Parts: sequence; structure tokens; C-alpha cells
Amino acid sequence: MNANDYFSILQGALLTVSLSIVSLIIGIPLGLGLALIRWAKLPLLKDLAHVYVNLIRSCPTVTLVLLIYYALPEFGVSLNPLPAAVLALTLSTTAFNCEVWRSALVEFPKDQLDAAYALGLNQINRMRLIVFPQIWRASLPGLFNEITLQIKSTPAVAVIGIVEITRAALRVGSNTYEPLPPFIFALLIYSAIVFVFLKLQKYFELQMKEKGYL
Repeated sequence: MNANDYFSILQGALLTVSLSIVSLIIGIPLGLGLALIRWAKLPLLKDLAHVYVNLIRSCPTVTLVLLIYYALPEFGVSLNPLPAAVLALTLSTTAFNCEVWRSALVEFPKDQLDAAYALGLNQINRMRLIVFPQIWRASLPGLFNEITLQIKSTPAVAVIGIVEITRAALRVGSNTYEPLPPFIFALLIYSAIVFVFLKLQKYFELQMKEKGYL
């Protein structure tokens, strides 16, 4: 492997991180919204959210990518590979994040809501001041776990021609006829990326413990 080979894999790493971060920035709040809909048991909406979450969670990411990229044009919607990849990854992580948030909401003590209601807090303030700070802390490990899983799901977008880490390593291996070095380098990059996010998780948890939140 020469310098250009290493650089091409690093470019794939940058694309991997970018796709993951964009999909997570969109998917985490969307997952929270779906979780709140299911928690509040809103008529019809909770059923639609339930169907969406279970359908997407049962669908492999690579299948979802192919469906979006090749099936949407049948309905008059054509997406370039990058938007299709972002949409597929966002739909996937939204469903999984919904379950992380919903788990925290299910465990939330309802007597605190009753007390807040008795004190005259409206629904927005109850969510902002009481519910969200607590479910955020409870959801933190699950959210970071989903972040690492999302990063490891990005090779699925290679099926529509996007050159992320794994696809870049495969290309280098095909050109050099030495597949092992580029895949070892790709593995090291994946490990480094996940290591950074795990450190961030520990940092946030430490900050919460110091403030008495955990």
C-alpha cells in the first residue's frame, strides 16, 4: 500500500463518519418524537409509529438502502446515492432510537408527572423541566450504543456505489492484490472512531455523576 491507498481509505472514513453523524442528528430527535407519540398513546398515530418501528427494525439496512434507491423512482422520486444513503440510515436509526427513548419513558415514574401537574406546570414545562432531563440520562448508554451500531451499518450503502471505509478498502485490495493490509487499516479506523464515541460517552457519564445526576 502506498500513500494514495491510505488516503483513499481515510476519505472513505470521512464519508462514513459524515453519513453517520447526519443521520443521527436527524434520527435521534425523530426517534424521541415517535417515542413520545407511543408513550402518550395518541390514537392512530401510536399505531402508525408502532408499525413503522417494527417494520424498519426487521429490515436489514442493505435492503432498506436498495429499496429506497431502486423503488422510489417507480413512484416518481429519484434520489442520488448520497441522499438515498442518508435517508436509509436516518429511517433505520430513527426506529432504533425510538425504542431507546421509549424504554426510558416507560420507566419514568408517573407520580412525578402528577406532582408537576398539581403544582400547575403546563405540559411543555413538565416535559422540559422534569421528563426530558431524566430520560436523557437514562437513555445515554443506549443512544451511544446506537451511534456505534450506526457507524458499523454504513457499509450497507456501498451497494449503491458510495465509497465508504469498507468499499475503499476493497478497492485498494483489488488494485494491489493484497487484501489483508487495507482491511486491517480499515478495522483500525473503525476501532478508532468507535473508541472516540465511547470516550465521549464516559465523559458525559462522568459529568453527570459529578453533578449528582447519576
